[in-house]
Amino acid sequence: MGERKTREGVVVSDAMQKTRVVKIERVYRHPRYQRVIRMSKKLKAHDEGNQSHVGDRVIIEETRPLSKEKRWRIRSIVTRANPAARLTTSDTVPAS
Repeated sequence: MGERKTREGVVVSDAMQKTRVVKIERVYRHPRYQRVIRMSKKLKAHDEGNQSHVGDRVIIEETRPLSKEKRWRIRSIVTRANPAARLTTSDTVPAS
């Protein structure tokens, strides 16, 4: 049997339980005009332990359908995002 497809991307949403939205970016040259084209997709990936967060670079692999839109799972976290970047305005305490 063949190898499962793997992709590297960045987590853009961690609002759901055990599910992450991962943005996959593809860069290639146009065959005729030679212009560099960036195309991206957002894929839903399964994260059993809720270990990844927004901004993390992850490797995802293809798996059986887990839900209506989820066909990928997170295999590993390549790099973690800056923890200070995860803070939102609702997390911070007002100064006064």
